[in-house]
Amino acid sequence: MMPENDTIDEETALLSPNEEQQGPTPFPKTQIAIVLLLQLCEPIMSHSIYPYINQLVSGLDITGGDERKVGYYAGLIESLFFLTEAIMVLQWSRLSDRVGRRPVLLFGLVGASLSMLLFGLSRTFWTLVISRCLCGLLNGNSGIMKSVMGELTNSSNRAQAFSLTPVIWATGVTLGPLIGGIFSRPHERFPTVFGGKFWIDYPYFLPCVVVASFIGFAFTVALLFLKETAPGRRKRTSTVDHSRARSSERPVALRSLLVYPVLISVSNNVALAFLSAMLYALLPLFFTMPIEIGGLGFKPSTIGYIMGMCGVGSGIFQAIFFARIVRRFGTRGIFVGGIMAFIPIFLLFPVMNTVSRRFGVNIIVWLLIVLVLLLMPLMGMAYGCIFMYITASSPNKHSLGATNGLAQASTSFSRAFGPAISTSLFALSVEKNLLGGYAVYVVLVVISCLAILLAVRLPEKVWAEERGDEIEDS
Repeated sequence: MMPENDTIDEETALLSPNEEQQGPTPFPKTQIAIVLLLQLCEPIMSHSIYPYINQLVSGLDITGGDERKVGYYAGLIESLFFLTEAIMVLQWSRLSDRVGRRPVLLFGLVGASLSMLLFGLSRTFWTLVISRCLCGLLNGNSGIMKSVMGELTNSSNRAQAFSLTPVIWATGVTLGPLIGGIFSRPHERFPTVFGGKFWIDYPYFLPCVVVASFIGFAFTVALLFLKETAPGRRKRTSTVDHSRARSSERPVALRSLLVYPVLISVSNNVALAFLSAMLYALLPLFFTMPIEIGGLGFKPSTIGYIMGMCGVGSGIFQAIFFARIVRRFGTRGIFVGGIMAFIPIFLLFPVMNTVSRRFGVNIIVWLLIVLVLLLMPLMGMAYGCIFMYITASSPNKHSLGATNGLAQASTSFSRAFGPAISTSLFALSVEKNLLGGYAVYVVLVVISCLAILLAVRLPEKVWAEERGDEIEDS
């Protein structure tokens, strides 16, 4: 309960302020490292299909030989994981509030691994659809892992933990496309080892096996070493934030989550995820399509290397500079800057294609690709910032799972429709020659501008700081 002399308004989070100032809590390095390993699974799993998904769709004979229609079907497949995840993630998160984080996380890892193997064995469009749907339905781990991060930390060290999240995402975005690009069609790249008929019939099974094996490794580590953090189920010696133990002992009703701190934080997370999903679906499509159809005509291996370098650069940059930059410019300042970075990124796409049409893929095009890669870390840092807003907005410690589940469900819907929208807009722009085939980028720039207007609605400081708590960045 808040003290009577506190001022309560629409920007006051529901969590009570600490009644006494505490020093920094020791950072739970081992448990945080395990959670980060589990977080690495989703970006690897979702991004590993990007280098080859367009060629996979082209080989299914569902486009009638018209490469301009590849974007429609590729975007649908890319979206299905997030759409089905959005349907179930809130339910998985609320279940973890009742039965614990650990069993739900382990079940999600098993489902993710099996669905990836099914995806690699799919030879028809509908089996691809079923495998991606199963992957999303059985995996609610994204929201739960953010809850675990929040429960392992408190206001004195939470920023330090969440500063690592964008690095892990960047690492996954690096490894996923590299796995997909390097190990797809192994009968062509490694004929002495994978020259058999099986690998010719299932040219994209090997990258799925590699991803499933990594998820299996993460499952084993979690099974052996991950501790329970859910309130009421963890051991009393856990390193969670005991300063919040005086809050309500029960999860609040779902409708009680719909307050300003939660809504504005979740809304901005949705906007960021929506723009991000559209960008990451558009990049491989743009790189794959022939120059005359609005792309650059790269091979899957080249696409994998480019997207891998993007992740490497983003991860290194954030690991070194994220905490310092947040201290210097503030959490909201970095988030707004990350949203603004989408505008020049989207504007560079038609410039690259225009140059390629006139002069081919020359040094100018490669320099523009490098410029895009330099801008993307700014976008990535926005995730670490918004995660801190969401965690601090939770009504109480027993509702952290539901809060993150609501955020992840909303985000998953954005990621579900984002790829389909951007790739379909690309295909429509090219097919109808709208604005010379570049209408898709005008639409994306307008959406980015609207997201900036939403971003500036966040308070200058994270909710806990608004209440007087200190958040250390290192």
